[in-house]
Amino acid sequence: MNEDPIITEIRRHRVEHAERYGHDLGRICEALRKAEAKSGHEAVHRPVQCEGSTLASIEIPGAAPNYVIEPTEATQA
Repeated sequence: MNEDPIITEIRRHRVEHAERYGHDLGRICEALRKAEAKSGHEAVHRPVQCEGSTLASIEIPGAAPNYVIEPTEATQA
């Protein structure tokens, strides 16, 4: 299967961005929040919607083994 050059470029940028913040998700999110606030654009935040789901642990395909997001009260509302 041939690699798509656009996907390759996106993945390269994702890795560079993660390296810039030491692969620390908290630092990455904080930087994104600051950029969002600085942009002056209104952000839309929608609640998580999972029809018919009890929101058991969500496994992330392609993520590190045993990387699981546990549901919170906010996601179960």
